[in-house]
Amino acid sequence: MKILIVGGGGREHALAWKLAQSACAPELIAAPGNAGIAQLARCVPVAADDVDALVGLAVDERCDLTVVGPEVPLTLGLADRIRETGGAVFGPTKDGARLEGSKWFAKEVMERAGVPTARAWRATSREAALAALDATGAPVVVKADGLAAGKGVIIAETHDEAVAAVDDIMTQRQFGDAGATVVIEEFLVGEEASILALTDGERFAPLVVSQDHKRALEGDLGLNTGGMGAYAPAPVVDAAMTEGIIRDVLRPTVETLRAMGIDYRGVLYAGLMLTGDGPKVLEFNCRFGDPETQVVLPLLDGDLAEIMLAVARGELDPSSVRASGRTAACVVMASGGYPGSYAKGKPIDGLGAAGALDGVTVFHAGTALSGESVVTSGGRVLGVTATADELPAALDRAYEAVELITFEGAQYRRDIGHRALARVKTA
Repeated sequence: MKILIVGGGGREHALAWKLAQSACAPELIAAPGNAGIAQLARCVPVAADDVDALVGLAVDERCDLTVVGPEVPLTLGLADRIRETGGAVFGPTKDGARLEGSKWFAKEVMERAGVPTARAWRATSREAALAALDATGAPVVVKADGLAAGKGVIIAETHDEAVAAVDDIMTQRQFGDAGATVVIEEFLVGEEASILALTDGERFAPLVVSQDHKRALEGDLGLNTGGMGAYAPAPVVDAAMTEGIIRDVLRPTVETLRAMGIDYRGVLYAGLMLTGDGPKVLEFNCRFGDPETQVVLPLLDGDLAEIMLAVARGELDPSSVRASGRTAACVVMASGGYPGSYAKGKPIDGLGAAGALDGVTVFHAGTALSGESVVTSGGRVLGVTATADELPAALDRAYEAVELITFEGAQYRRDIGHRALARVKTA
């Protein structure tokens, strides 16, 4: 089997790592890939948002399956284009990708499906947005409706902060055209968790529940990032709550998308807030999360290549998706200054020693090759993942590996999994 992996981050490295373990020994091609993916796949310098070139690559290489990692090519219709050529693709159509591409569309789907979520208002002008703020009060959440690389969400504690958020998004266009429309939501209180499900548009199979850490600094302080670490399974979501999420979120969403005529084949990602009234959906994503993928896939007991091909063909057998029963933890090592400005091209040492530790895999996110050296090329550089029977052991091993890796300006959080560890201590 020949598989094309679209993307070049930690998520795509984790996908390549798991796909490489398939019994069919697939030939992997990555576009564009990174220094870590290059150890598993043939990397081709095609950008993940160059739809025409990606379609041509899939056709020319006669790929049996295309796996789309990022959301942007999905919202641009990459899956539609590849299916038009007769190719199999893991990833929803352009209509399905609107779940992530438009926060208001996601709200409309949730309302139709009866999925619990925060109350929300849509505004296409500053005046309408201010009127909505007057009606809701503070604290409130102000979101750019379109794609903003995970950064288009502002939590406003006061009315003045909310007005400033509207001006940043709609007037100053801090997030570009994504801010032409804003969604204003009530502020939900609770703990966050994520559940990812594989679906062929009719059947679905949930993966283990995970929890990531968005804030840059320990104690969940500092600026929001793309994710500074994650762990799974998240003990805050027990078996009974998981069943409720399947019943109230995943199943009705899959059924509603199908009723709307949307052929959704790929990942349905639900970001949840666990409120006093039960889990509520904060957002839907149309692809694997990052860094959640780096802890969820190591716990998948199944052949990912066969599963993804079945999803692409509309033939998913949910029983093929099983959890190993172990735990995983991922610590993200980032460039100094991230999520603000940061330098690139810093040599990375210790990768071999870290990856040689039992149960440790180092996933490359923002890396590149400079000659024979691996150097930094992004804000989030590495995702150091460890698996073990229990979470404390997984975290200890992940941090042991992190201490072996060095590059100038490296930063990482030292409290990944702190909520779960607190539960272990009080149990």
